[in-house]
Amino acid sequence: MNVRCNRWKLFLSLLILCTALLPATAEAAVKYSTYTKDSNGNLIWLQPAYYPTGVIGQDLFVPDPGNPSAKLKSSMQTPKDIFIDAKNDIYIADTGNNRIVHMNEKGQLQRYLTVPESPMVKPEGVFVTPEEDIYVADTGNKRVIKLDKNGKLKQEFKRPESRYIPETFVYDPAKVMVDERGFLYIAVHGGYEGLMLLDANGKFQGFFGANKTVLSALDSLKRMLYTKEMYANEIAKKPETINSVATDKNGYIYTVTGGTVKSDQLKKLNIKGENLLRSSSKAFGETRAFDAASLPANVVNTPQLIDVAVDQIGNMIVVDQQFKYISHYDASGNLLYFWGGPSAVGSSQVGLLKSPVALDVNSRNELYVLDDQENIVQVFRLSEFGQKVNQANQQTLAGYYEASEKPWQDVLRMNAQFTPAILGLAKAASKKGNFEEAKHLFKEAGDHEGFSDAFWQIRMKWFQNHFSLIASIVFFGTLLLILTDRWTAKAKFREKLRGRRRSSSPFIQNLKHAIYVLKHPVDGFTAVRYEGKGSYLAAIVIMAVVYGALLFKEFFTSFSFNMAVRVDVYSIFTQFFIVWITWIIANYLVSSIYRGEGRFRDILIGSAYALVPYIIIGVPLALISNVMTLSESSIYSFIENGMLIWIGILMFWKIQWVHNYSVGETVMNIFLTLCTMIVIGVLIFITAGLTNDLGSLIYEMVQEAILR
Repeated sequence: MNVRCNRWKLFLSLLILCTALLPATAEAAVKYSTYTKDSNGNLIWLQPAYYPTGVIGQDLFVPDPGNPSAKLKSSMQTPKDIFIDAKNDIYIADTGNNRIVHMNEKGQLQRYLTVPESPMVKPEGVFVTPEEDIYVADTGNKRVIKLDKNGKLKQEFKRPESRYIPETFVYDPAKVMVDERGFLYIAVHGGYEGLMLLDANGKFQGFFGANKTVLSALDSLKRMLYTKEMYANEIAKKPETINSVATDKNGYIYTVTGGTVKSDQLKKLNIKGENLLRSSSKAFGETRAFDAASLPANVVNTPQLIDVAVDQIGNMIVVDQQFKYISHYDASGNLLYFWGGPSAVGSSQVGLLKSPVALDVNSRNELYVLDDQENIVQVFRLSEFGQKVNQANQQTLAGYYEASEKPWQDVLRMNAQFTPAILGLAKAASKKGNFEEAKHLFKEAGDHEGFSDAFWQIRMKWFQNHFSLIASIVFFGTLLLILTDRWTAKAKFREKLRGRRRSSSPFIQNLKHAIYVLKHPVDGFTAVRYEGKGSYLAAIVIMAVVYGALLFKEFFTSFSFNMAVRVDVYSIFTQFFIVWITWIIANYLVSSIYRGEGRFRDILIGSAYALVPYIIIGVPLALISNVMTLSESSIYSFIENGMLIWIGILMFWKIQWVHNYSVGETVMNIFLTLCTMIVIGVLIFITAGLTNDLGSLIYEMVQEAILR
């Protein structure tokens, strides 16, 4: 009897354990990976933030006309849009069947909206207001219609009449959104002018949220060089069109754009049409570095954002039709995570996508993704990890940094590399006044601005605690120097210092000539050419020190100003010396043809001497940056840019006086030298490629001979 009881207890314990672990098992069984990126853009694997809970829309039926008691299966055909209203009811634009499918929150069919009095033709967009008015982008009929909650036609919005609408404008509504005023925002196929804005009566109010025209460097050059007539014959560059539009409970308007554009794909617009995303210049729509390699050569390898949704706490969710990823950003546009991926060819896998075209979230932040190839809607629910991230991030965005500390710590216990969690803890530490910890965490999270602000507070506190000591040292030190100078003015050791003989070593004299060049560049470079000043050894030593200064700057510049991801000593060496040697060779070749008087020796030594400012300014600047914050960035930039301008002027004078050129000849020489450098680079690239191919051919021939 006791044995049976023990068996039943064991069985019940296992049953309870399995029930408790069911969500975790579901999360572990997902077919896709979830990622985020650190501050350097490196990919970080995460546990799933969402896991699939089911599929809806695959079991739709209509009455059989021949047998009223029977039903015929009526699957969706290329649906294009999904919308979830305030009651969590689901509306789908079933484009191929010319209808709107209305389901309850469990995915059970409620009705079909077909508008018999004015049938829809290929509707592609649907939107439902809090008052339950239903707006449909009836694309095939070139109109937007407004239905009441019973599905009766109340109003239609055809192409408005306005002299501000171009005659070439084609009115093919694709998506529609309605704000609290009843104004319609309509995304139109091919409408590069932006969203068409209509008032509640259908009167045209203007275009809204248009994208900027992206011009390449070649286009900019053409605009400068071409006449108006010549440029008018060029194919007009137009902005990318908006794919979809959405809104949130605060009235902000969100748009997504695909095409070849790499920035501003996601916008968060206020009522004035201003983009509020601080990071809007960055590319939205996340991918892995190796994803583009799997695409055919003729396919655009940038994400194609097709739809956007906003959850209950303001996070933005976008779906990419190209790589099939779903990316999540917080209300400020910072990446939280991305996940998904393409389903295998010839099979259907829950969680993976074939052709995602739209998505939306309900009041519980459950995510619904519409697939127009599978003709279904996949439903995803937040995991414990995703819930913790949302909870913590909501507190951080609201400014409750201390309250966010506990949930961010919980997130880090789940994944210690999650950058938003590190950043959230940094803000919490800063709020509590623990600036040393905040500085460390901001650096780990890659936030230069936060690091600088924390260091500013540390520096201010240090100055406050040590001000009297610093002031005393400065005052008494200055006084001591003045008195010492007066007391020792006639001392014998100072006379010896003033009258000491200069070093007669030629190497030391050649090094000192580099300093003379900084003071008297014209005389200095002329002396290099006509008096034989300088030497190869001195030039090599100077270049070695310049390389050391480059490394010193990379290693010791403050994190506030150092944007380098990592320091590659070998890469810096090869890039620096290859460019320098190529410059010398190209300048020598050009000068030999273009009436230059300088020898190879003069060009090499002069080019080395012209880089000395990088040593005398770059190294101290790297050290000084460690006591500076971004509030002094203008000073840092002024010194750094001044150093580069100084080097550029010295290079200019070097070419002018070594080769005995006029100003115009010097400019032409520099231009031809840069062109020659490009040609040399292309030749090296081609030669290296052909050599590699030849080596591969010889290796394969040898292997073929051995195997035979």
